[in-house]
Amino acid sequence: MPRCIPEPYKIKMVEPLQVTTREYRQQCMEEAGYNTFLLKSKDVFIDLLTDSGTSAMSEVQWAGLMRGDEAYAGSRNFDHLCEAVEEILGYAYTVPTHQGRGAEHLFFQNFVQAGDVVPMNMYFTTTRQHAELAGGVFQDVIVDEAHDPASKCLWKGNVDLEKLRALVDKYGPERVRMVSMAPNVNMAGGQPFSLANLKEVRQFCERRGIRIFMDITRIAENAYFIKEREEGYSDWSVRDIMREICAHSDGAWMSAKKDGLVNIGGFLAFHKGQEELFERCRRMVVVYEGLHTYGGMAGRDMEALAIGLGEVCDADYLAARVSQLRLLHGMLDEEGVPLVHPCGGHGVFLDAQAFLPHLDQDLFPAQMLAAQIYMEGGVRSMERGNVSAGRDPESGQNRRPPLELVRLTVPRRVYTQTHMEYAAESVIDVFRRRERIPGLKFTYEPEVLRFFQARFEPVTPTR
Repeated sequence: MPRCIPEPYKIKMVEPLQVTTREYRQQCMEEAGYNTFLLKSKDVFIDLLTDSGTSAMSEVQWAGLMRGDEAYAGSRNFDHLCEAVEEILGYAYTVPTHQGRGAEHLFFQNFVQAGDVVPMNMYFTTTRQHAELAGGVFQDVIVDEAHDPASKCLWKGNVDLEKLRALVDKYGPERVRMVSMAPNVNMAGGQPFSLANLKEVRQFCERRGIRIFMDITRIAENAYFIKEREEGYSDWSVRDIMREICAHSDGAWMSAKKDGLVNIGGFLAFHKGQEELFERCRRMVVVYEGLHTYGGMAGRDMEALAIGLGEVCDADYLAARVSQLRLLHGMLDEEGVPLVHPCGGHGVFLDAQAFLPHLDQDLFPAQMLAAQIYMEGGVRSMERGNVSAGRDPESGQNRRPPLELVRLTVPRRVYTQTHMEYAAESVIDVFRRRERIPGLKFTYEPEVLRFFQARFEPVTPTR
């Protein structure tokens, strides 16, 4: 079992947690329609639903909150944020937004045209939704290994150049006007891309006049894996690797609620040469988010984000974070629990299809597995599979993605090794009684991003 590196910080404040009974949790789950998103946080013991906005801020960030300039226009905290984005990531222009999907909305409405083909290294739910709402057509160009949970490939986030080339040959650069790349690909299990692959994609795109825009939500964790694994970068700082990643793009958006180490916030950022697109997005932010000098964030939140962008570059913090994930991954792996390999950068992903092989994918094994883990130990996780993928707009059928996963997402600077051990024990206890677990069917299915609000009830599979 991997050894957990001690956290490079100490606890200064505590938030009480409530331990509940199995009977109480079962009642809570039934009331929530077997959807962990609909549970009340007071009924959750260890919350591994998401790492979005759930991190603990540092004493310096808390002090920064007191320096919030809440002027409606021209907040000095906006200047601090822009300076941090340029100094750390290298982008000359910044558009603040309330969170990542606000940035996605502005970008896709201002760049993607009806009929555009939008290649991505695997989809993310809100990113694909915004691309499709703008008239684009998502195409997956990630390497095949990303769809195989058992593969030990170190760079499952890489773009397959042959897939990308085939798309461009078929549709032409007039329709394939951009490539979207995400570091530490969420839906693949938090898997990184290599800088070598990014550089190859950049060269391919530059020769054809295609732009690269990135979702840099988890860029620091990807940079840490590059430093740890990729030849030639062990002596680089995480900060320099992050800047190098961004240098091979034309622009990016970020949900700062992850590697920004804050509870709310996001932004769009562009390099010089993208002034026209930047101006269009800046004009639209006034309509949908707020004035261009706060974009949906309070001044205090922009200050905390400017500080957090610097703190997330700390290699000691990242090493401790990854070791905590590897501890949880290793404890589950030792008991034979089916997992996504190798361990990712923001969570541990369970292979629900292998965990519950008696359930057809249209009985939503990942959704039920997340519900069972909560009822077992009060540990909240989330589904990343058939429910998240949604329905094909033409056939109306469930998309049935190759990966049917449950994500145990670890918030940053929040939980201890003991919490990881307890979470592992809860999953293992469910694994030992897996044959008796039924499937689910919808009782309520929203049309868009159904995984947030859908409701289910158990159904016994017919053999």
